[in-house]
Amino acid sequence: MTRLAIVVVVSKVDPERLALDAVEADLLTAPNTISSEDDNDLVAGITADPNGIGFLGNAYYQQNRERLKLVAVDGRLPDAQTAVSGEYVLDRPLFLYTTAEIMAENQATNVFVNYLLTHINEEIEQVGYLPTNAEDLAFSQQNWIKANPDLGLTPGQWAAINPAGIVGTVSLAGSSTLFPLTQHMLAQFTADGYEGTFSNESLGTTAGLAAFCAGDVDIAAASRPIQSDEFELCRANGRFPQEFRIGTDALAIVANPQNDFLNDVTQAELQQIFMAETWADVNSAWSAEAIHRYVPGADSGTLDFFAEAMYDVELSALSSEDLARILAANITVGRGRALEREQRFFENALLFESPDIWNEVCAAPANTRPAGCTAPVRTQEDMVDLLMADVVKPDVVETYPLFESIFQRSQIQQHVADVYPNGDLQFRSWLTAKFISDPQSSTPELAGVRTAILGSLWVIGITILFSFPVGVGAAIYLEEYATDNRLNRILQTNINNLAGVPSIIYGMLGLAIFVRAMEALTSGAMFGLVADATTANGRTILSAGLTLGLLILPLLIINSQEALRAVPHSLRQAGLALGATKWQTTWHHVLPSALPGILTGTILAVSRALGETAPLVVVGASTFIALDPSGPFSKFTTLPIQIYQWTSRPQAEFRNIAAAAILVLLIMLLTLNATAVYLRNRYSVRA
Repeated sequence: MTRLAIVVVVSKVDPERLALDAVEADLLTAPNTISSEDDNDLVAGITADPNGIGFLGNAYYQQNRERLKLVAVDGRLPDAQTAVSGEYVLDRPLFLYTTAEIMAENQATNVFVNYLLTHINEEIEQVGYLPTNAEDLAFSQQNWIKANPDLGLTPGQWAAINPAGIVGTVSLAGSSTLFPLTQHMLAQFTADGYEGTFSNESLGTTAGLAAFCAGDVDIAAASRPIQSDEFELCRANGRFPQEFRIGTDALAIVANPQNDFLNDVTQAELQQIFMAETWADVNSAWSAEAIHRYVPGADSGTLDFFAEAMYDVELSALSSEDLARILAANITVGRGRALEREQRFFENALLFESPDIWNEVCAAPANTRPAGCTAPVRTQEDMVDLLMADVVKPDVVETYPLFESIFQRSQIQQHVADVYPNGDLQFRSWLTAKFISDPQSSTPELAGVRTAILGSLWVIGITILFSFPVGVGAAIYLEEYATDNRLNRILQTNINNLAGVPSIIYGMLGLAIFVRAMEALTSGAMFGLVADATTANGRTILSAGLTLGLLILPLLIINSQEALRAVPHSLRQAGLALGATKWQTTWHHVLPSALPGILTGTILAVSRALGETAPLVVVGASTFIALDPSGPFSKFTTLPIQIYQWTSRPQAEFRNIAAAAILVLLIMLLTLNATAVYLRNRYSVRA
């Protein structure tokens, strides 16, 4: 049975990273935007441009405060009080990353990290940043202690190592924001006796982490947390990053001092300032001059932080144009062409295919042209689902039982931090509205049962249309008209025997009769729905419905006979005595009295058909199909087939969604049974 539980999701590509990259691309390509990894260049640009605006780390603002105008956000300026209290919206943590293996092999790096964690809160404000709180600093110190088990320190203890006489090389690279701080700490480290060498490069957070993961440096300085894709890159290279929080920065929004109207902005205005063309586009009371933006480059953690803090970095919040751009950058052209031929991305433009080739393939006969030639364009929701399936590829790597999820959450969090440090911990229910409304997918985290439910409803609808009139008619004949002779006794015996025949036999019968012998009918070729009769295929909803109709026909006949026998014989005699014919008596008196029992028996028989798998497998139900059935001649799948297919897959997550699909099937069966009770009671009252 499906359950509520905590799951660990590891994605091939971080969806937030994709969304963040799209937002950053919009920021960097906005009109009149200049970017640089060197904060000094940004300061120089803003001070020389009356319409200049940008954002910097607090240290760079403090160094240039006489040349820049500080802008408040929601009435708050960045300082120690507003940053620590959370009143200022642009405060961010600062990190160093290294590994236990590096610290074990490189004494200089190990001692430098120890020195920094010992003295950082004493020195950080001199550089212009804010100290981290005692709890976060203690956590970072404990991470260092875990990496140095030979020291024999217990939790809560700390040992400050004297750097005097230590030799070797300390190599850092990363955030330009942290560069003044790391440079200051390296200078202090040397002043206190370190005799080795060091290198410190200002590359930007993203580039610094890439260099660290590649093994080019031993420490990465970052103005944002490491992303899951970066962690995977490190792990692929045999590096398992350990995080050390070393301080806090309050990002400063700065403008040219000549700007006399920009003193305090709201978050909404700040979002528009870095996208709009003129100041008046943001606020009509402001200047009509063009906005000139000076922002950090694409490799900057400062840009990452600003985009994440100010904008909605969810794939679901992006436009179709942004989603298409992400898709094109992350899949092959061949895959893109195949997707575009299934369904276009835009009404008036092609993303992967050339117009000449598109026009050529769409000019082909109707039965050979791609579906995308006539299908409506993909919606924004469709494109999000496509990105999740083809690019993000989320994978549930572990599931915890409900009891543990509720009462042992802290232990789970610790386990996940140790085993899946880049995993996303989610509290999940598999039976959701999205699960019901989504089509099938090869990615279990994205799969739904909509196509299977629609297939089941189509098949059952045809089953009822075929079996109900035939079954009730046969029951009326056998009970009301048939004489007790040898032929009728043989018929009755065979009907009783057929009720116990294995369902797979009916599947073979359906394959022989409906799929093959009656292929022209069941494929739709007889009605001109198949352009080439040689390609006709009878493995359709119609064949499945007729096969299941044969399967439940004996049950329906027997149930209807029992309902007719339950009608008092005196009712028939009364009708005949009043001059009614036998048919009039049967139609107007016997059948209405037996109807509650007939309907109950019919629905119970249909419930059996709804849960069948074997005959549908033989008839040709699809184990994977993402297209909803559009008529009786469509290819199809059903809920039992879907459940069968999912339970045969090796991934554990498929078993979880199979359990959810079983619940959906049970709900449908219970609904049918409840309908039987309702109809029986309703028609019993009428009778």
